Amino acid sequence: MSVSEVLPFLLPLILALIFIFHLMKRKKNSLNLPPGNMGWPFLGETIGYLKPYSATSIGEFMEQHISRYGKIYKSNLFGEPTIVSADAGLNKFILQNEGKLFECSYPRSIGGILGKWSMLVLVGDMHRDMRIISLNFLSNARLRTHLLPEVEKHTLLVLNSWKDNSTFCAQDEAKKFTFNLMAKHIMSLDPGKPETEQLKKEYITFMKGVVSAPLNLPGTAYRKALQSRSIILKFIERKMEERIGKIEGTENLDEDDLLGWVLKHSDLYKEQILDLVLSLLFAGHETSSVSIALAIYFLEGCPSAVQQLREEHTEIATAKKQSGEEELNWEDYKKMEFTQCVISETLRLGNVVRFLHRKALRNVRYKGHDIPCGWKVLPVIAAVHLDPSHFEQPQHFNPWRWQNFSTGSSTTMSSNFMPFGGGSRLCAGSELAKLEMAVFIHHLVLNYRWELVDADQAFAFPFVDFPKGLPIRVQKHMKERTP
Repeated sequence: MSVSEVLPFLLPLILALIFIFHLMKRKKNSLNLPPGNMGWPFLGETIGYLKPYSATSIGEFMEQHISRYGKIYKSNLFGEPTIVSADAGLNKFILQNEGKLFECSYPRSIGGILGKWSMLVLVGDMHRDMRIISLNFLSNARLRTHLLPEVEKHTLLVLNSWKDNSTFCAQDEAKKFTFNLMAKHIMSLDPGKPETEQLKKEYITFMKGVVSAPLNLPGTAYRKALQSRSIILKFIERKMEERIGKIEGTENLDEDDLLGWVLKHSDLYKEQILDLVLSLLFAGHETSSVSIALAIYFLEGCPSAVQQLREEHTEIATAKKQSGEEELNWEDYKKMEFTQCVISETLRLGNVVRFLHRKALRNVRYKGHDIPCGWKVLPVIAAVHLDPSHFEQPQHFNPWRWQNFSTGSSTTMSSNFMPFGGGSRLCAGSELAKLEMAVFIHHLVLNYRWELVDADQAFAFPFVDFPKGLPIRVQKHMKERTP
């Protein structure tokens, strides 16, 4: 067949392809994407975005991009085209439309190490069911009756081990407190026992991998973490089998810990229970311990706040001594009003959870900008908490800013304060975390003075950590004020 004979058939096809190409280009150009820079192929701007910086700032990368492009900009992060939001309104819009316009979308490596049934990576009905289980176990009634006494017990186990005029890393002590508490709370493991210490050792290796580069190669932290994950899951599975044996043996099943409660009150499969227990051990230990370390760090630089805390907790302790009671109760906890201000300010300035991973489920338009379906969206919570248009002198530790909620500015602060996320994925353990911080602060300020013995500060890697472990020296008060 000659060219002249083929041309009549090819010409319409070529014209159709040209038309489709221009149509697709026009559609792409019709999207009003936020300004920004997509960076290098595949890598995008990920390396710059994850470069460590002071946790009480948003980092040079974010500062430069917001200055150049505004609070909403496009980029290429974690291998995907991304909309980054430092805008309070858009962040709330994203969280309020969870499951409708947006859904959780963490990097695959996170699911690989926490498990596909982890609450952090689950979406839809399965996440809702897992969250309901967690909320029921962490109900207000259980916080009052079961968890408050355990929190105080484990606080005193750590603080009573401190010797007068001794020096140690405060971050390690905070991690000891939260790990022992969660191990007891989740699987009834007693602190100091060989199995608890072995689990802690594997968990430390596991944690190093969670926050490392996802390189599954021999010798890497990620590979070691996957190996530790396997050991931890076998440990949890063994505990499950012991509980199931009790059920078959007609013994009463202990519901005081999460494992027993889930086995009795849920229809989850074994793999789902294993990932749920592991993810809650991770969430309950890491974020709370960092928050406590941050409180110790910020308070060391604010003597007036320590003094007001001491006055508040001395009053509580004195009233308890007069009544003949020893353990803290829920009424005591509710009296810790300035303590709650300190907790809020610690979470605002320290920003343990700095940003969230979301994905657009459909094309979304917000304030004239288009967010294409399938693009990643990163609501940066820290950027709002450190925004001077929402919080006066945001880099300054000022717990008194939270005292008066009757003013308009305080109402605005509260609506833009999201340390535990928001919407349908609001952290199920938020109330427990605040309870842990309050009880720890109560006994800390009543019994000790402390000071930094080496320059250290919190850095975002992007996970928040103290490079030197926050070394402090403690001194016991001359007169014990605890009952």
